[in-house]
Amino acid sequence: MPGLIAALSMLATAGHPAPTNADRIVAAARIQASEHASYTPGYFRLRYPNGDLPRSQGVCTDVVIRALRGAGFDLQKLIHEDIERHFSLYPRRESHPDSNIDHRRVPNQMRFFKRFGKTLTLKTDAAHRSTWRPGDFVYWKLPSGLDHAGVLSDRTGPSGFPMVVHNLSVCAEEDVLTAWKIQGHFRYPR
Repeated sequence: MPGLIAALSMLATAGHPAPTNADRIVAAARIQASEHASYTPGYFRLRYPNGDLPRSQGVCTDVVIRALRGAGFDLQKLIHEDIERHFSLYPRRESHPDSNIDHRRVPNQMRFFKRFGKTLTLKTDAAHRSTWRPGDFVYWKLPSGLDHAGVLSDRTGPSGFPMVVHNLSVCAEEDVLTAWKIQGHFRYPR
């Protein structure tokens, strides 16, 4: 990601407005889409803080984690520390806080964003189209019952909504915002 930050900084010094957090989030997400990380579920021991899988691997939540890291936010540390302080507020699968996995679970990400981000509309009608902005995070419930996550892009798809960078089998940027039941829409930082 150092190359990403340098490129965004160069734009700012070349007379363009300084990149926003949303610009950085989108840029980091789109880099992931270009790298095509394969969907790699499972439990992995990660360095803490700023731990990550190899960039060729990941799941949907890793797209969110890496996009935020591109904007200077370590979701691993933020979620883990909040779970340590407020364990009862988070949906639990583990019996204790675990910095290897806390941040890689959709319900934990959603709870964190509800607590510290801006919760936005789930509506996708024409009247709410403009509320879906680049850098926002979207969470779905798939028909299989599994949770899924993605990052809204700055590109618009044929649907008229922002494309989404997500990893369901391989990380990609696709026009899928309305493909599944939306269960969360957040902006972080507020």
